[in-house]
Amino acid sequence: MANHKSSIKRIRQTNVRRLHNRYYAKTARNAMRDLRATEDVNEAQAMFPKVCSMLDKLAKKHIIHKNKAGNLKSKLAKHVNALAK
Repeated sequence: MANHKSSIKRIRQTNVRRLHNRYYAKTARNAMRDLRATEDVNEAQAMFPKVCSMLDKLAKKHIIHKNKAGNLKSKLAKHVNALAK
């Protein structure tokens, strides 16, 4: 166990941030899964901007890398566009 006050506080902060990051990352993953499972064009087009916004926020807060967010958005856009055809 840590002996310094600052390291004890750092452990507390890290745990809180880890849970916070995990929650938002999991929420975004579930939203992406729902979007990929959608077969309805209109519903997919309505969900796409919300999912993109979630990914952008994760990248902005450094929960995921910005290139990963871009790659995921690109794949989802391809999926939505394929449904539209």
